[in-house]
Amino acid sequence: MALRIVAAETDMPPGWPRALIDGFALDAAEWRPRTEADLHRYCWHVAGVVGCMMAVVMGVKPDDQATLDRAAELGMAFQLANIARDVGEDDVAGRCYLPIEWLTEIDTPPGQHMKPPFRPRLAVLVRRLTDQAQIFEDSARGGTPALSFRSAWAVLAAAGIYGDIAREVARRGEHAWDHRVVTPGREKLGWVIRAGRQ
Repeated sequence: MALRIVAAETDMPPGWPRALIDGFALDAAEWRPRTEADLHRYCWHVAGVVGCMMAVVMGVKPDDQATLDRAAELGMAFQLANIARDVGEDDVAGRCYLPIEWLTEIDTPPGQHMKPPFRPRLAVLVRRLTDQAQIFEDSARGGTPALSFRSAWAVLAAAGIYGDIAREVARRGEHAWDHRVVTPGREKLGWVIRAGRQ
């Protein structure tokens, strides 16, 4: 009911909530990506479309495609950072969001990527994820001029905080999953201050 009210007030395209539900369905079906395109399609369903939904709630018009593209990219960046950070936790739960083709490229059998002999290769592969997250984050920042000051401030702070997660995963290399990567409170506050200046 609440979503119906928000959707009506913002002229939210009805396909967006359906796209999000499709993402939930992929997880429920224990789906996994075969290609990079599959990975990006999944990220769109579970996070990119959420960026678009949040953008229209923040006042972006549903026909402002350029700004919506930036919003989707921010969601994509967040999801790629999550996937990079959670490789170990996902493995324990029997999930893997790393494309099968990527694992084949580094000669790592699916389901074996967290084993010690494959950790150095995994770190190289996950760096690919974090590099993509950085590209999406950098592009997404270009959409903030279309937002109100307060909304842009929140978006820039979130971009920095999540971006730091991806950057820290990349920095730790094969030890990235020894302990869960988080952005400490002081660094979050730093991003809030920096985002206000930005």
